[in-house]
Amino acid sequence: MPDQDEIFDVIVIGAGPVGLNAAARAVRGGLTAVVVEERLAGGECEFYACIPSKALLWPMELAAEVDRMPGLALRGPIDAPAVLAHRDETVSHLDDRHNVTWVDNLPATFVRGHGRLAGPLRAEVTTPDGARALRARHAVVVATGSDPAIPDIPGLRDARPWTNREATSTHQVPERLVTIGGGPVACEMAQALHSLGSAATTMLVRRDHLLERAEPFAGEMVAQSFQRSGIDVRFGRSATRVERPAPGGPVTVHTDDGARVDADEILLGTGRRPAVDDLGLDTVGLQAKGPIEVDDSMRAVDVPDGWLYAVGDVNGRNLLTHMGKYQARVCGDVIAARAKGEPDDRPGMRDTADERGAPQVVFTEPQVCMVGRTEARARADGFTVRTVEYDIGAVSGAEVRGVGYTGRAKIIVDEDRRVLLGATFVAPDIDNLLHSATVAVNAEVALDQLWHAVAPFPTVSEVWLRLLEAYGL
Repeated sequence: MPDQDEIFDVIVIGAGPVGLNAAARAVRGGLTAVVVEERLAGGECEFYACIPSKALLWPMELAAEVDRMPGLALRGPIDAPAVLAHRDETVSHLDDRHNVTWVDNLPATFVRGHGRLAGPLRAEVTTPDGARALRARHAVVVATGSDPAIPDIPGLRDARPWTNREATSTHQVPERLVTIGGGPVACEMAQALHSLGSAATTMLVRRDHLLERAEPFAGEMVAQSFQRSGIDVRFGRSATRVERPAPGGPVTVHTDDGARVDADEILLGTGRRPAVDDLGLDTVGLQAKGPIEVDDSMRAVDVPDGWLYAVGDVNGRNLLTHMGKYQARVCGDVIAARAKGEPDDRPGMRDTADERGAPQVVFTEPQVCMVGRTEARARADGFTVRTVEYDIGAVSGAEVRGVGYTGRAKIIVDEDRRVLLGATFVAPDIDNLLHSATVAVNAEVALDQLWHAVAPFPTVSEVWLRLLEAYGL
């Protein structure tokens, strides 16, 4: 290592959207910052997850909209090469220069290399040109995200399975695809690739439903859509062994009922794990496997003197990009305030949304949009719960969207306070309805007040009125 440290107020390890936001807020607060990234600045979300996956999913959603509207018809299948080319444009052809320039313009310092902790307020970076030693005056922020989890199934690793990274960056759609898992990644990418040409798509789902963290009806409606489109969804089935005799050749998945599935590619949607490999957590007294436990200001709870922070997937609180960016804004503001000796308990300087109401969209057809607690979670948390459901297809705004536009909405009410604890909407192109629910849940708007937020006619958002009427307002 170099004899002399490079000194900054804040060191940020990880230049995904979470790390970039943390650095930006610290700089906005008057501090100097260095951002370290080994791979692409912009991270998983921009290059291998959120952005490219939605570029692959939107044509499918648009095709379904056209199919529902009398007088319109597709003149053939979706043009997969054109979709993949557009996907490449959305991820800047895996070129991150715009993000590096953005860091420079904050202004902050960008360092390309593998960063790891090296003791209190210190980090070391292995770069293509050697090693650099960094020291922070005030804080080190870990924002390294997460990596796909690979189950311990015989033969699986040797078969070189696809994760979200390969699925969102492929330039060849496999004719036969087998997917393991029933969560958001498995659902989104199975349906996207099926619509682009994976005619024989099989999903192996260990449980008896999809999207286990959502309301049960959400997974049921998505499964029905999958089955209508020709996706073979096998519930209660697990892979026991995987074979791929030749690299790049066909793959065979053996299941626990004695069956076998032959495919051209195997896609994993089996969860994620904190990206802490060789991060040096042991040098500051933390377990090397992660996640890094933090308080509501994103400060690591088990590190003396409170100089280490962790934001995004790596702290295990909420594996959603927008929630990681929210945590990063909290974190950057807190670090700046503490560095200047200002109060760090002002409004906005504590993470409350992760507990009260984190929104999530699963961009399947139909979309699943949810925020806050499910009914099961609310009851387990001890609330006095009342639920209301409504058929979205019965709203006037849905009728004009075409033949067969259907959906379901559900709200979870805390009867003691008459506020929303959670809401779920399942319908085509329903994501724009979610933010109103997020505001209602996080601001704890009283239902009697929410009733005065009039929905325009004729829009699908009028389902809010129908839900409140069904509640009794």
